[in-house]
Amino acid sequence: MFSRRAFLSRSALIGCSLAASPLVTPISFAATPGENRLVVIILRGGMDGLDVVQPYGDPDFARLRGAPGVADPDGPVDLDGFYALHPALRPLLPLWQQGQLGFVQAVSTPYRDKRSHFDGQDLLEAGITDLSRGLSRDGWLNRLLQHVPGAGAETAYAIGRDSMAILNGPAPVSGWSPDADLALSPQAMRLAALVMKDDPLFETAMARAFALADSDGDPVAIDGGTDEMMSMIESDRKASRGAGAESRIARFAAERLRADTRIASFSINGWDTHEAQARPLGRALARLSDTILALRDALGAPVWGKTTVVAMTEFGRTVRLNGTRGTDHGTGGLMILAGGAVRGGRVFGDWPGLTEAALYQGRDLMPTRDVRAHAGWLLHGLFGLERSLVERVVFPGVDLGADPGLLL
Repeated sequence: MFSRRAFLSRSALIGCSLAASPLVTPISFAATPGENRLVVIILRGGMDGLDVVQPYGDPDFARLRGAPGVADPDGPVDLDGFYALHPALRPLLPLWQQGQLGFVQAVSTPYRDKRSHFDGQDLLEAGITDLSRGLSRDGWLNRLLQHVPGAGAETAYAIGRDSMAILNGPAPVSGWSPDADLALSPQAMRLAALVMKDDPLFETAMARAFALADSDGDPVAIDGGTDEMMSMIESDRKASRGAGAESRIARFAAERLRADTRIASFSINGWDTHEAQARPLGRALARLSDTILALRDALGAPVWGKTTVVAMTEFGRTVRLNGTRGTDHGTGGLMILAGGAVRGGRVFGDWPGLTEAALYQGRDLMPTRDVRAHAGWLLHGLFGLERSLVERVVFPGVDLGADPGLLL
């Protein structure tokens, strides 16, 4: 008899790429009671917040980075007389003017000094103070889900090829990847259904894989042979790594958020700018801008009005440019907020200044607040979590402090 094991071992011969299957590639979503939505974007690599939202009103900024050129029509855009926005984010200006875009300067996780991407991202997604003390390594979004009544697998989605540790944990979470299309011939699909019919759990999982693979509009099945199917898989992978991949992710996330999903999380890479920072940072910001606008457009005004998008990075970068016109790993950084639920049109946070005495270790922007505190207030406002629960369970060890008023 043809078994599941045989089916899986021969899947390449019938055109099913399990490596590209949503069963084994990450994208995370979740559904909670209520109408509020949360999208968390992890900016991997350490975004330079001083270049994204430039404090040109600080007299030391020009000394450290040069004049921002806010009078240049192609340069940074003045926001409030003190801060200017990187020109690559110019498409987001209407959101700023409508009060749907905001920023938080001088924030950081508790991570200090070692400046490792891996440890920094682990702490950011785990939402804890220290990775060496045996604290839970599950993600803070998953801990949130464990305390939201009625949360199920459709409540939260982890989206994309990167592992989303922020959603790891015992609470059920769904996933999808932009290269998750299943290239199956009609005969292979019938064979799969036959093999799985006596195993309800596996049959359900396979049916869900077909549904997720087809949900972004690309075909699940084609009529050609193995070569054609493998060619389609490879084309999908290349497309998902190329321009527009994040917008495709955003559109898929929006589709789920318009339905039962209430939380989505994915990552955008490309923020490690050690050399010639201007070009890679501009490209990464353009992709982020496209992603946010794709979310807004695909969600539609009613859902966008109940949505909060928060973009977070593992650490900031040095205040001085290095010898190759790049920046090295730093400390204080920037949080980006967008959405119709956000109290935008302003830059939040206590600005520490850029004098030599004000810098962290004489090289970095000094953090003035824990980024987890701002995220904690978002969870309190969006999902009604008690302050004590946020401080003890979701972000253990954090002091939320005063409400910064990030939400309407």
